[in-house]
Parts: sequence; C-alpha cells; structure tokens
Amino acid sequence: MRPLASAGTLAAAVAATMLLAPAAHAAPPGDNGTVKIHDAKTGEELRKNEPHVCTFYLDAFGFDGGQNVDWRIEAWAPTAGVKGEVVKTGSLKLDAEGHGRTPDQSLPDGHYKLFWNFDGEHGRAKHKVFWTDCDGEKPGGGKPTPSTSESTPGTPSSVPST
Repeated sequence: MRPLASAGTLAAAVAATMLLAPAAHAAPPGDNGTVKIHDAKTGEELRKNEPHVCTFYLDAFGFDGGQNVDWRIEAWAPTAGVKGEVVKTGSLKLDAEGHGRTPDQSLPDGHYKLFWNFDGEHGRAKHKVFWTDCDGEKPGGGKPTPSTSESTPGTPSSVPST
C-alpha cells in the first residue's frame, strides 16, 4: 500500500507544478503583442487603434524583445484600384520591451490594410484595416463646411466689372 501512496503523492506534486508553471514563466516567444494605427499627433502611450487618420505611424506593443518586423500596406476595397496592391513597405526592430514605432507615414485618401509579419510568428500576419482622409480634415476634427468662395487670401473674391 505504501507504493500507491507515494505514487499518489508524486502525481499530486506533478499536477500542482504544472498548474503553477505557467504563472511562474513569461509567455513563450512568438505571437505576443499587438500593432496599432496611430494618428501622427497621438502619443505612443495610447494603446487604442485609430483607424481614421491622415498622417500616421504604426505602433507595436508587447511583442518579444528585439523582434524584427516586416510590414506592408495594401490598397483595400472599396477604394482600391487593384485590391491587394502593395502601396508601402518597411521593417522595424523592436526594443528590449517589444515596443517600436515607424516614422510618420502618409498615403493618398483611401482604404488600406496593414500586414505585420515578425520573427517567431505562429500562423498568419497580424493585420489592421484603416482609412486615410486628409482632404476632409480641418483643425479640431470634422469635415469642413462647403465654401461659396474660391478666393485666395489677399486677392478679391470677384473681379470688378469694367
């Protein structure tokens, strides 16, 4: 009977170790982290995605330290002339905390999809769909109101008749 008690005690100890092991170790390398689209005026501390931008940057959080990233942006329906056409690419080495950001980027007004590939990836690229809209922006956000005058500052809006 004694060997059974020892086997039961051993099994319980192994089970307890397995339950506690994930809490004692960091996440395994690989698909950790997230990438966000940020307006160029947004600080890097924001972890919220901003899918409607003019000038923007790509911001990575929580990846494995020192990972290398290759990214591409494709034109996307409904505004793409050719859906899936690569319009911008780049690469980035993340810092020791798994954070990194690209320089500011710009694209013509339209709909796009970001594909984010990185070292240790298990499966498909991370991705984000977003819109750029620079023509419709005005300070303080929102769309400009239509103008009835096309004058240039410093010039009259109508030519005097002679």
